[in-house]
Amino acid sequence: MRMTKVNVHEAKTNLSKLIEKVKKGEEVIIAKNGVPEVRLVPYEQETKDWFGMDEGKIWIAEDFDDLPDDILEMMSDPKIFPNESEELDEAAG
Repeated sequence: MRMTKVNVHEAKTNLSKLIEKVKKGEEVIIAKNGVPEVRLVPYEQETKDWFGMDEGKIWIAEDFDDLPDDILEMMSDPKIFPNESEELDEAAG
């Protein structure tokens, strides 16, 4: 693999050319006063793994689907929906 070492001033002047070199696989080092400071690397697009991204953030109680007896009794009481029970009586009678 080829390597290009440039100083900061040259990097500023030739940034587009240096980016193209990096995209082609070349290593580019930018130095300050002859001392290597940074390395240009190609950008890698981050991919999100959506499946399981909320794992451990929420929970559902084991009794989530259980309906308490008092609520079940209230819901089955015909007085809660009086018009509906009247319609049923009229349809039956």
